[in-house]
Amino acid sequence: MMKSPTILAVGGAYIERRGQVSGAFVPAASNPGTMREEVGGAVFNALRCAVRRGVSGSLLSVRGGDVLADTLSRAIAAAGIADLSVVFLDRTTPSNTVLIDGDGALIAGLADMALYDLALAKQIRRAKVREAISTADAVFCDANLPSAALERLVALAADKPVFALAVSPSKAARLTLVLEFLAMAFMNRHEAGALTGADVDADERGIVDGLRRAGLKSGVVTAGDGPVLGFDAADAFLILPPKKVTVGAADALAGATMAALLRGLTLGAALREGVAAAMLAVESATFTSAIFAEALAFVPEARDLA
Repeated sequence: MMKSPTILAVGGAYIERRGQVSGAFVPAASNPGTMREEVGGAVFNALRCAVRRGVSGSLLSVRGGDVLADTLSRAIAAAGIADLSVVFLDRTTPSNTVLIDGDGALIAGLADMALYDLALAKQIRRAKVREAISTADAVFCDANLPSAALERLVALAADKPVFALAVSPSKAARLTLVLEFLAMAFMNRHEAGALTGADVDADERGIVDGLRRAGLKSGVVTAGDGPVLGFDAADAFLILPPKKVTVGAADALAGATMAALLRGLTLGAALREGVAAAMLAVESATFTSAIFAEALAFVPEARDLA
């Protein structure tokens, strides 16, 4: 039996809270609605999907010494991921809380993630982490890491492929100094604009050219219900997703695409698997191989960018 590829992921695994207002939002007032809480985070979401697609994964993150840390620990174990994370007993576990209106539009968000800036860079210096990098086939990170931590991680990875998630327009700039060393970066149009200075409505060719000039050799750019853009040193192409690629779904897209690339698929074929995973992530974080195959059948072939 062939050994499954191994990924060491470093970055965000936190509590996600999503509150939705029932009816019209009234500022400065108590609004009726619903609140949902679950374990998420860009790196965790993507790695969980990669593991479902046959990858062996380990995760390095940081969390606090509260009850939410136990929730995180159980979710990581349930996903079949080896947990290398560190607990800071005197800190609170990172979280991201968003409030949306009845139509799903963002009203406000609150990201309590100072622990990542405080502690992640130091964790990368641990001997255990260096050992995990040496035994992994690839390294995966997100822009929740400070710039210094990203530079150190890329240096330790040496000749191994490093994949990265931009996370948000404000944090995407942290990837600037390591773009040329990445095997691939995943982002949306707003994050691509933060890296290149291009307008969010720029045409696909302009986005690819801008990212290449910035030093990125290969990348994937999502656009909600618009085409998913993929490119490498030689080619650029589009895939029209059958369903809108939301934020959480984009994480799943990254995980499934990485897993397929590590199995030896071409970027076009790998990205089709990523789009299929994104479709399924809208409905559930779990899926069987048969369900995945059915979803993949609905994903069109990649077409060359004109």
